[in-house]
Amino acid sequence: MALTGVEIFKMLPKTNCKKCGQPTCLAFAMKLAQRQVSLDQCPDVSEEAKQKLGEASAPPIRPTVLGSGELAVKMGEETVLFRHEKKFVNPCAIAVKISDTASEADASKVIDDVLSSEIDRVGQKLRINALFLSNDSGDGAKLEALAKLASTKAPAVAAIISTTSPDAADAALKHYSGKNAVLYGANKDNLEAMAGKAKAHKATLGIAATGLDELCDLTEKAKGFGVADMVIDSGARRAGEILRDNTYIRRSAVKKNFKPLGYPVITFAGRDDSMLESLIAVLGIAKYASIVVLNSAERWKNLALFSLRQNIYTDPQVPMQVQQNIYKIGEPGPKSPFLITTNFSLTYFIVSGEVENSKVPCRLAVLDSEGLSVLTAWAAGKFTASKIAQFIKESGIETELETKELIIPGYVAILSGSIEDKLEGWKITVGPREANGLPAFLKARA
Repeated sequence: MALTGVEIFKMLPKTNCKKCGQPTCLAFAMKLAQRQVSLDQCPDVSEEAKQKLGEASAPPIRPTVLGSGELAVKMGEETVLFRHEKKFVNPCAIAVKISDTASEADASKVIDDVLSSEIDRVGQKLRINALFLSNDSGDGAKLEALAKLASTKAPAVAAIISTTSPDAADAALKHYSGKNAVLYGANKDNLEAMAGKAKAHKATLGIAATGLDELCDLTEKAKGFGVADMVIDSGARRAGEILRDNTYIRRSAVKKNFKPLGYPVITFAGRDDSMLESLIAVLGIAKYASIVVLNSAERWKNLALFSLRQNIYTDPQVPMQVQQNIYKIGEPGPKSPFLITTNFSLTYFIVSGEVENSKVPCRLAVLDSEGLSVLTAWAAGKFTASKIAQFIKESGIETELETKELIIPGYVAILSGSIEDKLEGWKITVGPREANGLPAFLKARA
C-alpha cells in the first residue's frame, strides 16, 4: 500500500532546507505521497529511507523507454485516470505493422511511409514512432530478414518484434540489441525462454495474455525471471473489450497500486477498414494505451491521430502554445511583409493559414503571451509595446529586412504609436482586425 504524507515525513531529514524546491519537508512529503515530486529531489535523504520510500514514491505505472536516441519514446509513468486531475504524462507511441509475409518492396514502402510521417504542429514534431515486425509466417529466417531490412532502412525508428518463437526472437533482436526494442509474444507456454531473450538483448518484454487473470499471473512470473520492463496485452481486440480491460488495468494500477498491472498497455487497432481502424486507435489513445498498433499509415489518418494524441497529452490547465520565434511562411525575401501575433496555438494556426492562402511569402513573429489570444493577451498585459519591441530587437530580424516595417493585428491598433516610440526607425502598420482579411490585405501590398 502507498504511504501517507505523514509516514513519508517521518523518514525525511526534517531540515526544511528547501533544496527540493518545497518550503518544508512536510510539504515535500505530502507531494511525494501524491506522486507530484520525485524522491531524488531531496539531496539529503538517507539510503535506508531511499529503500523504504522507493516503491512508495514510484509512479503506479512503471516508466519504460521504447527505442533509443532522439526518436526514443518514454511510456508509462501515468498517475491519474482523468486528465483534468493532472495532465497525462507520456504520449502513447503509434506503431505500424509489417508482416514478414510481405514482399521486400511492400515492406520497404511501409518503412518509407513511417519515415515520411513527421509533421510539425504547434511547434512540435509528430510522427509514427515504431515499426511492429510480425512473424506471421512462423519462419524465423523471414522475421530476421524483415528486421534486417527495417534496421537498415530506418535505424533510428524503434522496433517491436512480434513472435512466439524464442529462436526467431533471438535472430531478429540481434539487429536491435541494446536499442530498447520490445519483444512481444511472451505467453504461458514460452514465458521463461522469451524472458531470457528479452534480458539478453536489453529489450522490453511484451506479455500476450488471454484475460486479465492470466495477465497478472504472467507479469508476476516474468518478474520472478528477472524481467523489470514490460508492456502488457490482455488479449482484448473488440472495442468494448479494449475499453473495459484498459480501464480495469489503469484503475487497478492507479487507485489500488496493484503492481501486477502497473505496466504500459499495448492496444491492437489494426482493421482492414482504415476508418474503423482509426476509430479503434482513437479509443486506444484516449483510454490508456501506451502503444497503439495500426495496419497502415495513411496521411489523413496520421494527422487525425497525431492531433488527438497531442491534445489529450497537453496540460488542460495551460493553453496550447507555439514556441516564441519568427516563422517563415513560403520563401520570404528582404522585401516580404513582416507580421506579429501571439503564441496561442489557435491564433497561430488561423493567422499562418490565412497567410499561406494569400500566396504571399511572409515572416510571422510569434510573441510568447503565455498562450493567450491577441485581445486577451493585450488586456492581461502580455502583448504590450515594450514586450513587442524587446522581442523584435533581440531577434535580430532587422538585418534580414530591406524596409523595417511591422504589421500588427488590427484589434491592437492602439499600440501602433507606442511601438514606434520604442522601435526607432521602424514603421508600424495596422493590419486587418480579423485573420480572414489577411489574404486581400497582403495581395494589395504585393
